[in-house]
Amino acid sequence: MTDIVKASDLSEREKRLLFWASFLSLAAAGLGFAFRIAKQGAYGSEFTLTFQQVGQIMGASFWPIAVTMIGFSLLVDRTGYKKPMYIAFLLQAASGVLYFLADGYSGLYYASVCAGLGHGIVEAVINPVCAAVYPKEKTTRLTILHAAWPAGLAGGTLLFMLADSMGVTSWRVQGLFILIPAIAYALMYRPCRLPVDERVQAGVSFKAMLQQVGFLSATLASTLLIYELGKALQFATEANWLQNSIYAGVAIGVAFGLYVRSLGRPLFFLMCLLMVPVATAELATDSWIMKLVGPSVQGLGIGAGFAIVFSAGVMLILRVFAGGIMKHISPPALLSISGLLSAVGLGWLSGAEVGAAVFVAFLIYAIGQTYYWPCILGFTAERYPQGGALTLNTVSAMGLLSLGVIGTPILGVQFDKEIHASLGAKAPAFVEVATGPGTFLGVGHDMIDPGALVKADEDANQNGILDREELIGPKGNPVLTGSWAYMDGLTPEEDAALRETYAQEDELAGRKVLVYATRFPLMLVVVFGIIFLYFRSKGGYKPIELTEADD
Repeated sequence: MTDIVKASDLSEREKRLLFWASFLSLAAAGLGFAFRIAKQGAYGSEFTLTFQQVGQIMGASFWPIAVTMIGFSLLVDRTGYKKPMYIAFLLQAASGVLYFLADGYSGLYYASVCAGLGHGIVEAVINPVCAAVYPKEKTTRLTILHAAWPAGLAGGTLLFMLADSMGVTSWRVQGLFILIPAIAYALMYRPCRLPVDERVQAGVSFKAMLQQVGFLSATLASTLLIYELGKALQFATEANWLQNSIYAGVAIGVAFGLYVRSLGRPLFFLMCLLMVPVATAELATDSWIMKLVGPSVQGLGIGAGFAIVFSAGVMLILRVFAGGIMKHISPPALLSISGLLSAVGLGWLSGAEVGAAVFVAFLIYAIGQTYYWPCILGFTAERYPQGGALTLNTVSAMGLLSLGVIGTPILGVQFDKEIHASLGAKAPAFVEVATGPGTFLGVGHDMIDPGALVKADEDANQNGILDREELIGPKGNPVLTGSWAYMDGLTPEEDAALRETYAQEDELAGRKVLVYATRFPLMLVVVFGIIFLYFRSKGGYKPIELTEADD
């Protein structure tokens, strides 16, 4: 890098243009996520995809974020920030084009991979740039910046609904909508001068940045990344893949720790660990939200999809106006309060039936999850500025990795357990023949086989997903075994009663999982409360400002 630009060299107009270009780049990622939520049923039906394949396409947009987020954190100080943003634009634009051209599972999968890679680069750039441009108000500005995610999510969902109402129903055409914000932010970045990271401005060495991460966080990051890549790229065929991932992660962590000669900052490592309950309380719960709150909101006469737009809208408004709140409360205190609100909201939703109670409970839940991610980013930027882009983006990447490894699956496992337990008491004969094995992080559990209720003459949509003849025997000569043999032996009345019982227990399981999910924000209440008290005993929470090299 030859012409080094510092944040102090930028005019207020340049700072505003840079900030809103960054905002739009993250909004583009949110719009892409909204597309995959809204249209997965449409492209899944067109290409006769299994539910597993639809889930893999969604998952393919998550793990690449962590790869490029961490990878580019190590590169941006050498390449500058503008070139990576153009690469991010190309990847996000490519995702839209690939969705439009997709002719099956592979095309959709690689479109999602491009979307995730682009999203990761965006985060790797905009977080440290925002912290560098606004060193005196990092948490506030990062919170406002991350209002872009719910803006893209809510705005994208409404855009797709508007397009449907206007007759533009093709999911392929709607996949191209991501080009709108992507092209806009690419043009906005063109005249911008992007400053170097705060760490570089202060003269803190590259190795000193790595020392902030050290052995502890490098081990955790490597373990989660290897485990997730093994599943995503389908080379994790061994039953002990988790164990092998831990071994490999520790080996990489030891090598990294010996190279930088640092164990790492303990509190930063704790932040990385806390991203597990944060990701579960926010993104994992949101991933299941239509299933979780469906029974509660149906009494209001609205669809569960409204929950996504409403939650994102609340988050958008509160993050945009975060400045007033941040002046009076520290990040640890706000995170502890947020955890309490999330837990109260989820607990209330689990018992709310209809009317104002559902609305108020969901509002409390939405308020609670608003500040998780940006506050942890702000805390990291303010307390570990020596770590530069690496610490800031590593803690965010840990949240995304833990989402796929732990957050989303653990709620699904709890659904399986709740349904299996409740049906075991009400339909024991069915459960005896329909129970199948499930595993989560190497621990087994019982679950109801998802194809257990399918009968010989079912497959009404002709998509082959639950084609019994394909699954259990040669075409034209099906072998009746297990639950299907049991179902074929039921009278129409018994069949209808069993299906009604299953539907009731499925709905009840959603409420029970809401109660289960409260444990994750409650963890945040306790841990961040202790962190708040720790800083209070030391005279209060204070950001660390870099003014000179600190090796």
